[in-house]
Formats: sequence, C-alpha cells, structure tokens
Amino acid sequence: MTGLNRREMVWGLGSACFAGSVLSMTKAGLAADAVKVDDKSVLIVVDVQNCFLPGGSLAVKDGEQVIPVINSLAKKFANVVMTQDWHTPDHVSFASAHPDKKPFDLIKLRYGDQVLWPDHCVQGTAGADISKDISIPQAELVIRKGFHKDMDSYSAFFEADHDTPTGLAGYLKQRGLDTVFVTGLATDFCVAWTAMDARRSGFTTYVIEDAARGIDLQGSLAAAWAAMEKAGVKRIKSDDLA
Repeated sequence: MTGLNRREMVWGLGSACFAGSVLSMTKAGLAADAVKVDDKSVLIVVDVQNCFLPGGSLAVKDGEQVIPVINSLAKKFANVVMTQDWHTPDHVSFASAHPDKKPFDLIKLRYGDQVLWPDHCVQGTAGADISKDISIPQAELVIRKGFHKDMDSYSAFFEADHDTPTGLAGYLKQRGLDTVFVTGLATDFCVAWTAMDARRSGFTTYVIEDAARGIDLQGSLAAAWAAMEKAGVKRIKSDDLA
C-alpha cells in the first residue's frame, strides 16, 4: 500500500468513490464460511488504551464496546499480541507541538502527510495504559509504537515512514504464525494500517469488524475498508470464527 493510498484513506475519497468498493466488499471482502483459529493464528489487539476510551483525550465513539468482544474472542487464541501507543510529551503528531495548528489539521512531514492529534497516550501516563477491563492473561507480547519523537506510527508492523520495522513480522514468522486477526482502535487508522502491513508482510489477514471501532474523519472509515479490501484483507465478524 503506497503512501498516497494511505493518505487517501485518511482523508476520504468522497462518497461516490466508496459506493462501488463498499458494494464489492459485501461480495468479496466478507468471509463466506466459518474461519478456523488454530495454533498458527494470532490475535492482535490494537491500542485499547484509556486515551481512546470514554473520557480520554482522543476517545473513539463506542470504543468501550470492543472490550467484551475482544475478551471473549481472546479465549479462542493461544497467541495474542497487544499494541500500545507510546508517545513522547512533545510528539510531532500532537497539534500542541505546532504553533498556529489545531487538532485534526494536516501537515507535511519528511515521511508524508500527518494528521495532528490532541495530546494522547503520553509515555508513563494513565491515559497510555491499556484498559484495566482488557482481560487476556495469555498475551505474550506488547508492541509499543509512536515512541520516536519525530515520527508517528499507526501500524503494529512499520512506523509511519512505511520502512522502519517494529520487529513484529519477524517475531510472528520466527514462531511459525501465518494468520493474523486484527481488532481494536481505531478501525480507520491503527487497525487498518496494521492489517494492511500484515498483508504486505505475507500474512493471511482478517479484521474482526465488531471488535473494532473507527474515528471516521471526512469519510476515512469507508476509505479504510476499501483500502483494506484492495490490499487483500478479509472482513469478518466475531461469530464467523470457528
């Protein structure tokens, strides 16, 4: 997935552009049969952190509703990885770091377009904590992302330059895992980028729709689903899992 396509995903392509993709997704992007979870499958739980939940500085609408779904799903998986946004206090993605800018403005950085966010998930703060209601004792790895002061990171696999790896792909491959199921927050940003980079890295990839919620900036949610379908990501619901 190119940087241009991802920028289109972030800012939306207009409702007319989405109509064909959304229609075709109902035919091609949705899994038709039950999807089996086995010992080569891994559940990735993306950024279910206090800042993205009700009362947080960048709360995702209905974000708390993913928690019981994820907790239930996780019981089917022997392999679970979690991610955690982990920003420096003056992170380049924060609107507060740029004079005369406000949250949700778009700027250009060396790696491409950057949405400016309210301060969130600052290292060591309560807002950066994974929700206490997430109950997945078997989770074996937490990938922290966005800790480079001058570069954002949505994906669990690569930083925002699309080149700097987090090491997750190597970890999964070395353990013989080949199928990724992505859940969490937010569908149109960290979930989508994680899913597309999982495909880019060679994994069979599913996004579990009812275990994720989106922000939806100017059509970004529909654009994200269209981009994921194009990348070969499969869209399922939790009750599709065998």
